[in-house]
Amino acid sequence: MCGITGIIHWQSEINISDVISNMNDAIAHRGPDNAGIYTERSLGFGHRRLSIIDTSEAGNQPFFSTDRDLVIAFNGEIYNYIELKAELSKDYTFRTETDTEVILAAYKKWGITCVQHFIGMFAFVLHDVKKEEIFLVRDRLGVKPLYYAETESGFLFASEIRALLASGMVKRKLDTSALIDYLRYQTVHAPSTIVDGVKMLLPGHYMHFKGKDRIVHQYWDIKSFLKNAVVDTKENIEKNIYSLLYSAVEMRMRADVPFGAFLSGGIDSSIVVGLMSRIASQPVKTFSITFHEAEFDEGHYSKLIAQRFSTDHTEIKLSANDFMKVVPEALAAMDHPSGDGPNTYMVSKVTRGAGVKMALSGLGGDELFAGYDVFKRMSTLHQKKWITKTPKGLRSIGANLLVKVKPSIAARKIAAFLKDEEIDLWSAYAITRQVWMDSEIMQLLNGQQLEKNAVRLQTKGLDELDAPFLSKVSVAEIQSYMQNVLLRDADQMSMAHALEIREPFVDHRLTEYIL
Repeated sequence: MCGITGIIHWQSEINISDVISNMNDAIAHRGPDNAGIYTERSLGFGHRRLSIIDTSEAGNQPFFSTDRDLVIAFNGEIYNYIELKAELSKDYTFRTETDTEVILAAYKKWGITCVQHFIGMFAFVLHDVKKEEIFLVRDRLGVKPLYYAETESGFLFASEIRALLASGMVKRKLDTSALIDYLRYQTVHAPSTIVDGVKMLLPGHYMHFKGKDRIVHQYWDIKSFLKNAVVDTKENIEKNIYSLLYSAVEMRMRADVPFGAFLSGGIDSSIVVGLMSRIASQPVKTFSITFHEAEFDEGHYSKLIAQRFSTDHTEIKLSANDFMKVVPEALAAMDHPSGDGPNTYMVSKVTRGAGVKMALSGLGGDELFAGYDVFKRMSTLHQKKWITKTPKGLRSIGANLLVKVKPSIAARKIAAFLKDEEIDLWSAYAITRQVWMDSEIMQLLNGQQLEKNAVRLQTKGLDELDAPFLSKVSVAEIQSYMQNVLLRDADQMSMAHALEIREPFVDHRLTEYIL
């Protein structure tokens, strides 16, 4: 895992190498092992390397194909690089053991459709020198970020917004509509960001540059897997899930550096650690945060799992004061504002300090397997669809009574839902995930009219799809909370310490099967 920067169609008199060097320096924390720059006429790529696979200098980037017809700057990991390499070695002479070179060999064989062959997390830029084409690519589920901005001087891209700002070509201006999204959900949903003019390439998409033309293509659509459930036996389904998850964990344990796992004691991280212990030949290094305050502490469960699988366990005991001391550090490390993240920052800090360069996480388990309370609430509402047919007047009376009788955050959310002009299941979903209600935000902004709800827009059309209801809720969770909060925070908080996080549950093969 690393960090990438770049400029395409550069039209400024400013030295392109100097600009990319400044952008690279802004994300030095992502890749302390090496820095590289490639320039050619009006374009240039930068790279900061955190070496995980083939740690030799041969893997430094930007990286060229053997014939130098292709050049790439790559952030992430292609987990099935060993299998792909065996298939591609008939047509391509490999010089390194890197997964980076596998991408170039795959592109030579299949063109840009090579992305369909990759199992992994990735954001990369690839320049086809002969064809004079450039591709900017992001992985299917959005594990790796890729930000961009179009300016008068050219098109800029990077793994973090701070690199774009360091170019000196992107104005530091707040996007006011994105601010409303942030107040609602403590994040800004892609493709928007908190900075005006800075966008995010959506998961499962790539951008194709040919001459002055730029086209965005979607190569993977999560909603296309929302189909009627396949009829199968419980035993076969369990067997298939185990096989897919085992493969996801096994592939994510491929590394040439010391690695471990985050262990919260919850079901998802415990499953990951359990599978790792079956695969590994030595005790797995595990790390968990525990708290002095009993109401927040889950240390008992993480200890049980650590003992059960004989892991080399490190417990990070924190008090509220300890945690508050770290908050300023975490905020300084935060590239894009988020209401979550300091927890990941702290466990990443200790994990990296223990000499571990890569860690597996249970992130994504709740979204796939209905682990959150929102699944129960949505399922209950789905069984009470008659509420959506009730006249607004009656709904408003019920909402006011509810808030008076049982004043709480949950009651306020239900009341906000019931008072909407037109209500359906997905407006309920959008409200249940909100932090501040629209009425509160309007009061804060002196009655300013609010932008359309980003989560509501994302869930539009889910009802029309012929698929199991909980699978639809999974898609809503994946495309909103997981991609725009959890994965973004995991990336920026871990990379602040040059630590790579891998998430077996966020494997597209497993996701497709579960949906």
